[in-house]
Amino acid sequence: MTDNTSHDTDTTVETDGGVTASAAQTHQQTDYLDSEVNILSPSTPYMREHLRVVWTGFLIWAVVVFGPVTATVLAPGAMTTQMPILDFPLHYFLIAIGGPGGALILAAWYAKRRDALDEKYGIDHDAAEGDA
Repeated sequence: MTDNTSHDTDTTVETDGGVTASAAQTHQQTDYLDSEVNILSPSTPYMREHLRVVWTGFLIWAVVVFGPVTATVLAPGAMTTQMPILDFPLHYFLIAIGGPGGALILAAWYAKRRDALDEKYGIDHDAAEGDA
């Protein structure tokens, strides 16, 4: 029978810093504003996240721009009926008001997401302008 009450308390385990520590260290050494952008294989985590935002915005833009046109082709009866409020056909209203309105909302969304991303990765555009 072994003695379970005696433990060696002088044993310490050295760690390699873990994934987070090495990722943070790599992040501190990366100049994100001067790194090359490859859409198919982004080189940094910042660029991967930024391209995710760009592609998401592109898909939203495509739906806003081409959605009413496609819906008019697929369901012309429903899209060409007169709206009771302004007496315009629905497809006209969606393209005339929804297109520019969607672009403004999308621009505000992108600016907010990009600012959050820059803050997450510690990119200060004021410091970059002061260096030039």
